Amino acid sequence: MNPLNIIDKYYLPGSELHSLLVVHSQNVAHLACRLAQRLVDGGETVDLDFVHEAAMLHDIGIFLTDAPGIHCHGTHPYICHGILGRELLDALRLPRHALVCERHTGAGISRDDIIAQHLPLPLRDMLPVSIEEQLICYADKFFSKTRPDEQKSLEHARRSLERFGDATLARFDALNSRFGL
Repeated sequence: MNPLNIIDKYYLPGSELHSLLVVHSQNVAHLACRLAQRLVDGGETVDLDFVHEAAMLHDIGIFLTDAPGIHCHGTHPYICHGILGRELLDALRLPRHALVCERHTGAGISRDDIIAQHLPLPLRDMLPVSIEEQLICYADKFFSKTRPDEQKSLEHARRSLERFGDATLARFDALNSRFGL
């Protein structure tokens, strides 16, 4: 499967949003694949092809959100981009890729987070489960869409998650202990 074909289905090639999404996704995919390869070299089993494909598609739902600062002019709150991406990829019969979309936001979002923060999301845990989901979730924290060509430092990534509470930061720290740069 070529993930760019799926991106091109929803995003106008050559548009600012298409370019932003592709650059961001390529950066996340490159880091996630590099970390995955390190695990494979250490004897662990990781589906490297899936990591690349799913990392390229993890933000497929952003065009449906209202985030004009990154050229998104949809109607949904940005926090919903993961579940919207899941719906798109489920419709394409890509259930594993769809779960990456839903579970990559923040350091995953728990049911308790949804309740405490009054998030407009389905009331369920959306935490990365598989090693591939965890790798993509972790790698994504090092790249923003407002500065897609810059990789954040570990401290910058941690600071960007602090506002979401101690539980989110603890989940990120656990991912960092597992995959750390």
